[in-house]
Amino acid sequence: MSPETVALAVAMAVAAGLVGCFAVMRRMALSADALSHVALPGIGVALALHVHPLAGAVAMLFFGALLVWALEDRARLATETIIGVVFSAALAVGSMITSGEDLIEALVGGGGALSRLEVAFGLIAATAVVSFILKEKHALVVALVSPDIARTAGVDLRRLNLLYLLMFALTIALGLRYLGVLLMGSLIIIPAATAKHLSNNLNQMLTVAVVIAVATTVVGSGLALWLHRATGPVIVALAAGCFLLAFLHRP
Repeated sequence: MSPETVALAVAMAVAAGLVGCFAVMRRMALSADALSHVALPGIGVALALHVHPLAGAVAMLFFGALLVWALEDRARLATETIIGVVFSAALAVGSMITSGEDLIEALVGGGGALSRLEVAFGLIAATAVVSFILKEKHALVVALVSPDIARTAGVDLRRLNLLYLLMFALTIALGLRYLGVLLMGSLIIIPAATAKHLSNNLNQMLTVAVVIAVATTVVGSGLALWLHRATGPVIVALAAGCFLLAFLHRP
């Protein structure tokens, strides 16, 4: 792998590990997988318009995050329920407008050399995600424990939820090139779930999740090249193996 590919893979994994911890604590484990599918129609439209698929994916993911945020208060439904509805509609539309090899690549990720645009976007987006999580981690925790206490402390919950959903969507976009819309949610959730099982506090959980995400991404990418297999499934299989080992070796 080229240095640019390794750097982007590590940046993606760090962002996924951090965002995933709060997704697990917010009980959004299934939502991570569902929201990643929202990118599919954006990819289809971008391909039809001969635009870079990443642009369509990011636009659709941001639209999906905004739609979920706008419906949360009005629909009186859980966030994961709303994401499930949006995901189902997006998957149906995306399947209709994307076909053949383009659909397969969108679902499980594609290979090939990364362009400068993809590397620049990935590094900038990962920096934005990591900076947000580290800056707002205490506010996110207080909002989880007690929304009333968070409001008393001056936390704007609607703004915080919106920014988190946007960072969540941006993290999904980071991994679409490697893992596709089917598997990126897994890299967000599995390392975080493993870290929760192994950790005693938030900082420890964040650190363990990042280490697992980075290790499985780097090792999985190298192993996939050696085995001549798609990168995404190998990375997710390694992450799932780490979760299984952690589950078996610690009560």
